[in-house]
Amino acid sequence: MVGQSDPKTAPVTCTEPKLIPRSEHSISRKQFSPNAIKVLYRLKDGGYDAYLVGGCIRDILLGIEPKDFDVVTNATPEQVKKLFRNCRLIGRRFRLAHIVFGREIIEVATMRGHHQGQDSKNPISQSSEHGQLLRDNVYGTIEEDAERRDFSINALYYSVNDFSIHDFANGIEAIKERKIELIGDPETRYREDPVRMLRAVRFATKLNMQIAPATKSPIKELAALLSNIPPARLFEETLKLFLNGKAEENYHMLREMGLFKQLFPTLDAIIEQSDSGFESRFIAQMFANTDQRINADKKVTPAFVYAALLWFPLLKRSEQLQQQEQMPVFDAFAQAMNQVLAENSQHIAVPKRFTLGARDIWHIQMRLDKRSGQRAYRLSQQPRFKAAYDFLLLRVESGENEQQELADWWTNYLKQDINGQKEMVKSLPSQEAGKPRRRYRRKPKKKPQSND
Repeated sequence: MVGQSDPKTAPVTCTEPKLIPRSEHSISRKQFSPNAIKVLYRLKDGGYDAYLVGGCIRDILLGIEPKDFDVVTNATPEQVKKLFRNCRLIGRRFRLAHIVFGREIIEVATMRGHHQGQDSKNPISQSSEHGQLLRDNVYGTIEEDAERRDFSINALYYSVNDFSIHDFANGIEAIKERKIELIGDPETRYREDPVRMLRAVRFATKLNMQIAPATKSPIKELAALLSNIPPARLFEETLKLFLNGKAEENYHMLREMGLFKQLFPTLDAIIEQSDSGFESRFIAQMFANTDQRINADKKVTPAFVYAALLWFPLLKRSEQLQQQEQMPVFDAFAQAMNQVLAENSQHIAVPKRFTLGARDIWHIQMRLDKRSGQRAYRLSQQPRFKAAYDFLLLRVESGENEQQELADWWTNYLKQDINGQKEMVKSLPSQEAGKPRRRYRRKPKKKPQSND
């Protein structure tokens, strides 16, 4: 019985909503996107119920400027599309309507109902043998929709009818206590959608909150369920974790909960087996630098992040090919790149435009010490050179001291004008300059034989 459970570990349930009138909360319509307000009123004028829901309400209550505005309604996606010419329907697992206003998209979801069991033949509701929802186009009431929300802080609904907030799962109280808690039985909810484990981590670091004990306790045991998630979806989730300005905190929490192992198994094993701790320092430093750039409104490419995350698996595989297959260094490195990227794609499907960038960064690492003649200049003109140079600095910053002299040389080289760069190349030690290129003479063409 829920009433007899420890309140600290009892599942959070939805009850009759607490109605918080306009006079008792600080949210104003001026804090919402004008386009979101337009969507709400057009749905209302069309005879439908409509609410702003979830993250935008939560963030405003926390004093954070919301980035996205999500609307929930009792209109079906097809009915929404009839009201908006600028609407497109997306999604298979759960059908959504996107209302497009230039660069801004207002996402409109139909209120969800309770799905049927895995044995059901209902084509709009299907779950796997692990309890994961595969298809979930089941519509219901606002009360059912609140029960289907993942965390209590997201079960907050703002109505334009009377400007009140409907709180179904004590979300206001959870915000005050800075607590991330799942609605319903945590194990069941994680089995329905294992990505919720990643979302719990992301919300905890993003909002500076603690994951409630009942929500946190099943994660280690259920972490392996992430293997059932499509690799393309996991790529999107990792971008949210690593490019939100809290990547370093997310990295440490993911490792603590056994989730990082499911995303990057080879790297996690290398970190666990390391005696020096260099690999973990390297990854943590990369994420710290990434956070610093993002919080300074500078660009970060996923190519750099994934080049770093797969760097040690790449080095290990290259070394294995050199030893076991007797491959030359460059051949082993090239083949290791193909193998590591192929293996990673089984867990996380990184788009080709980013894997190509990672390849360039890796290739340049192998060429940074080849600086004689025109090599340094030509290398510095490569499109990915700046990223590769930053990668070298990261290696040194993390403790790869043997690369310090090379990093200092390139740092000084990039500060020079063209004449200064030529002098630096001329000043390289003779062994650094390399052997002169051997010139091959062309063999003379044979004269055509005469038929005489």
